This record gives sequence, C-alpha cells and structure tokens, in this order.
Amino acid sequence: MNEFYPQIKAIHVAAVLLSGGLFFVRGLAVQGGGRWAMAAPLRYTSYGIDTILLVAALMLLAVLPSAAYENGWLAIKIVLLFGYVVLGSFALKRGRTARVRLATFVAAIVVFGSMYAIARTHHPLGPLKILQAWLS
Repeated sequence: MNEFYPQIKAIHVAAVLLSGGLFFVRGLAVQGGGRWAMAAPLRYTSYGIDTILLVAALMLLAVLPSAAYENGWLAIKIVLLFGYVVLGSFALKRGRTARVRLATFVAAIVVFGSMYAIARTHHPLGPLKILQAWLS
C-alpha cells in the first residue's frame, strides 16, 4: 500500500479542502439566515466528502511509519478533530441563539486552521510553529 501513498494523500488533502470549504460556505449561510445551508443535498454531500476524508485518513494512518507518531502531532490533530465536529454541529444546527452559532462557527474555523497547520508542520504546536518560522 506504500506505493499508493501519494494518491491517498492527494485524495485526503482534496477532501480536507472540500470539507472545510463546504463547512465555511454553509456556516456563512447559516449566519446570514440562509435555510438552504441545511438542505438535504448539501448535508449528504458533506457526509460523503467527510466519509472519503475519514477513509483516506485511516489509510494514511496505516501507511505512515511509526516515526510519524513520535512528537504527538497526530494525537493532537485527532483530539482537535472531535472538537471541530462538536463546534461545527453547534455552528450549523444545535446552537440555540445566533450568538452561540457565530461563536462556535468562528471557533470551528480556528480549530480547522489549527488542524491544517499541525498537518502541514507535523508538529503539535502547528500554528505557533508557523508563526515562529515567520518571526525568525
């Protein structure tokens, strides 16, 4: 399966960008009062993309060498993923007030960005590691 690593990674990255982009658009629509953001076709598209994302992630997990787990970046990313899912759920649907939906939407975007930075740097401090590189 190692020979398919580049293709699996490309699918995973594409799914990350599609999933994050769709969440962002739907979240903006919810903030603007758009009821279409929760329409069945969009929800099912989101489920499909997220399923592809998860399968690709699990395949990458199986292929990665054990050295990839040494500094804890992957564990942090997985913990943040659970937080992102909960925040996203409140941002799109479960938040009782507009203020809660806005706060959880912004928090979910921040968590998504953190997960992306952690994945790019392979370091648990992700965004801080990028900031450190820019400042030095």
